[in-house]
Amino acid sequence: MRILVVGTGAREHAICRAIGNEAELHSIMSNKNPGIARISKFKISSEKDIEAVKKYALDNRIDMTVIGPEAPLEMGIVDALQEEGIGCVGPTKEAARIETDKAFMRNLFEDHKIPGSLVYKVFDNTHDAGDFIEDFGEDVVIKPVGLTGGKGVKIMGEHLKDASDAKSYIKEIIDNKISGHPKVVIEERLVGEEFTVQAFVDGSHVVPMPAAQDHPHAFEGDQGPITGGMGSYSDKNGLLPFLDQKSYDESVKIMEDTVKAIKTEVGPYRGILYGQFMLCKNGPRLVEYNARFGDPEAMNVLPLLNSSFVELSEGIVDGNLKKADFESKATVCKYVVPRGYPETKAANQVLNVDEAKINDAGAIVYYAAVNQKDDKIYTSSSRALGLVGIGDSIAEAEEICEKVTGHVKGDVYHRSDVGTAELIEKRIRHMEKIRGN
Repeated sequence: MRILVVGTGAREHAICRAIGNEAELHSIMSNKNPGIARISKFKISSEKDIEAVKKYALDNRIDMTVIGPEAPLEMGIVDALQEEGIGCVGPTKEAARIETDKAFMRNLFEDHKIPGSLVYKVFDNTHDAGDFIEDFGEDVVIKPVGLTGGKGVKIMGEHLKDASDAKSYIKEIIDNKISGHPKVVIEERLVGEEFTVQAFVDGSHVVPMPAAQDHPHAFEGDQGPITGGMGSYSDKNGLLPFLDQKSYDESVKIMEDTVKAIKTEVGPYRGILYGQFMLCKNGPRLVEYNARFGDPEAMNVLPLLNSSFVELSEGIVDGNLKKADFESKATVCKYVVPRGYPETKAANQVLNVDEAKINDAGAIVYYAAVNQKDDKIYTSSSRALGLVGIGDSIAEAEEICEKVTGHVKGDVYHRSDVGTAELIEKRIRHMEKIRGN
């Protein structure tokens, strides 16, 4: 079987590693990712150039394609490939609106009475949006309607000082069509702990993966601007220290109801569904969906997959998905990023990575937004690579991961607190306070 993986980053590197030697592996990436290039036949091309991807797939007689990033999904890459008889692990353009159109997602919850939603409104003018904020009288979350690479969300009381700041950001979104749309979604600000559940989906069946918790803030102690994700962790029981089985199961049920609703509205959803939830006093609430693996969360779950990724992918395409088995281990992922990220000033810096020492320590390196030229690895303005430690406990996995950060040299930094006992205890205490324990 010939499998094509579309995408350039660490998420796609993790997918390629999960496929391993089960298939003849091909990839399309916008830069030369050294990790992907080493294990695949590849072409350097924009993953958003749908015609170029289709031509490559046809020329190389690709049997199945796994789409990593969200942008080509929004552009209809799955529709184009399926028209040529190529199976895809990824939703159609319409089904991908669960991520690419936040208004569609919220309306779906409302129309189909799916539990776990929240108070929200969609606006296309600043006056009505401002009136809503004044009338609501509480802190809100402001999001552009479309894709922003995880960096468009701003929260009153955190990134926005007050209602005046919130109105200014709304005006910026609408006037500049941030995310490509002159619309904004305003949601109630939930209080709780965020977590992620990812699942394989074949249009009818939802096969969930271990839960993970992402750390989107740029700096230690959850400070600074929101990024694409600075690191994440998972626990050996598939849950999290603050997340019990009941809440996890409720989250999966929300995802199952969502998949049914999408099928009714636009046709079957096939691919990976990523649910970002907030565990609140009365249970999980849905923050948003992604129509693909999370980045970094893919790096937490895929190294633990005992089942065949290729067989699971075939099940997604054919509509006969079976259960997935994961190793009972904990993981900690820490992203190494250019100094100053997400406002990186100096890109194209040389990055020295001692992979042998990283591997000897029992960790894994996943290359992200870097470019290999003349046997050297250069940074971009985005995240450089993810390091993953695996252990019998979160503490053991964190120790391994933190140790190997010293084997990456360059003008870079990372959040050393991701996965630490101190930060996890803070999460537990926060959740206990919310529940009144």
